[in-house]
Amino acid sequence: MSSTLWTVPAQASGKIIRAAAAFGGVPVELPAAYEHYVDNKKPEFLTKFPHGKVPALEQADGFKVFEGVAIARYVAAQAPNSGLLGGDLKASALVDQWIHLADAEVDIYTTLSGLLVRGVITPYNKPIHNAFVERQTRALKTLDAHLATRTFFVGERITLADIFVAGVLQRAVTVTVDAAVRAGIPHLVRHLETIVNQPQLKDIFGPVEYLEKALQYVPPPKEKKEPKAPAPKAEKKAKAPAKKEEDDDDEDDAPPPPPKTHNPLDDLPKSTFNLEEWKRTYSNNETRGPGGSLEWLYKNLDREGFSVWRFDFKWNEELAMTFMSANQVTGFFNRMEASRKYVFGSAGVLGENNNNLITGAIILRGQDYKPVMEVAPDWESYAFTKLDLDKEEDKKYFEGVLAWDLELDGKKWSDGRLLK
Repeated sequence: MSSTLWTVPAQASGKIIRAAAAFGGVPVELPAAYEHYVDNKKPEFLTKFPHGKVPALEQADGFKVFEGVAIARYVAAQAPNSGLLGGDLKASALVDQWIHLADAEVDIYTTLSGLLVRGVITPYNKPIHNAFVERQTRALKTLDAHLATRTFFVGERITLADIFVAGVLQRAVTVTVDAAVRAGIPHLVRHLETIVNQPQLKDIFGPVEYLEKALQYVPPPKEKKEPKAPAPKAEKKAKAPAKKEEDDDDEDDAPPPPPKTHNPLDDLPKSTFNLEEWKRTYSNNETRGPGGSLEWLYKNLDREGFSVWRFDFKWNEELAMTFMSANQVTGFFNRMEASRKYVFGSAGVLGENNNNLITGAIILRGQDYKPVMEVAPDWESYAFTKLDLDKEEDKKYFEGVLAWDLELDGKKWSDGRLLK
C-alpha cells in the first residue's frame, strides 16, 4: 500500500525513512508539492498531524503516523523479509538500542551545538558547548568501538540501525564531526561510506559533505563608538604668533566625527500612532477587557504607518528545554536593539520540554518587516507572516500572543518575552 511522506530534502530523519523504504521495497511517495512552514501550518495538514511537524506519513487507507523513528520502524516492519528490524526479538532489541543511542547521544548534540554556535538557542557559552561536544564524542566512540570488528551493527546484514546511524552521522559531519574527530572514529566513517553508497540508497543520501573544522561561534562585531567632537579651542591671543604652527597641528589631530547612519524608516510619512505611548499603555494596563491595552491599540493604531506581523521559529523540532527556548528569544530580542524605536514585540514558548515551539507577534514601522528585523543576525531563523487584524483568526492569534494565553497546536503558553 502506497504512503505519502512529508519531509524536506535536507532532513536527516526524512532521508532515513526513504532509505528504509527503498531498501525494503516499500512504496513511499513524496507529495506533488510541499512548502515547509507554509503547507504544514494549514488547517488541512494540522487536522491530520496536530503537531505540524515533519516527517509525517499518511497511507492510502487513512493511517497516519509522525515522528521520525516511529515512521522508520513502521516502514521497515512492512518489509519483514528485508531483515531491517532484525531476525528475532534479541536482534530487534539491539537494532533499537543503536538507534536510540544515535538519536539521544549524537543527533541531539548536533542540533544543540548548531543552534548554540549560531547564537539562536541562548547567549553563547563555551563550557556548555564543550559539554555538548564531549557527550557526542563519547557516543561516537562507543559506536566506533562496536564496529571495530564488525561490518554492520547487528548481525551480518544491513538493518535499520545501520541506516539510522549513517543518516545521523551524515548530518553531524556538516556541523560538529570535523576532521580531528573523524580521525578518532575510522570504523564509523567507513561504515557511513558503506551505507550511503549502497545502490538502493545512493540517490537518497547523496554525497557526504565533510567539513574540516567544526562550526564555531563567531561573536558579532562590536559597535564602534563615535569619537567625541573636539572641544572648541580658545581664541588665540594676538600676542602669541610664534605658536601658530603648533596650534594648527593640534587642530588637525582630531578627525571630525563620522556622519550618523540614516535610517530610511525615518523618511516615512509622519504617523499618528505613538509607539512609545503604546508600550507604556501595554505595560501599565490589563491586556484584555474594557479599558485594556488592546482597546487602546485598536483605537489608535495607524495601519498605513505601521504593520502587524507573526513570526515563527523555523526549526521548532530542534528545540529542547523550554528555558533554553526562552533564552533564545531573549537573545533574538536583545540583538534587535538597533531597531527598538521602530518595533514592539511579544513572543512565547508554547509546550513542554522536548516538545515546544517559539511564536510571536510584532508591531513595526512601515509595511515591510525586513528593514526592522534584519538588524538581528539570526532574523532569518524565523518565518514572518503579515497579520490582518480584520480577520478573526489573525486577531485571535494576535491577542493571545499579547495576553500571553495563546494555545497553539495543542501547546499551552509556557513562557514569554517582550521587545519594547
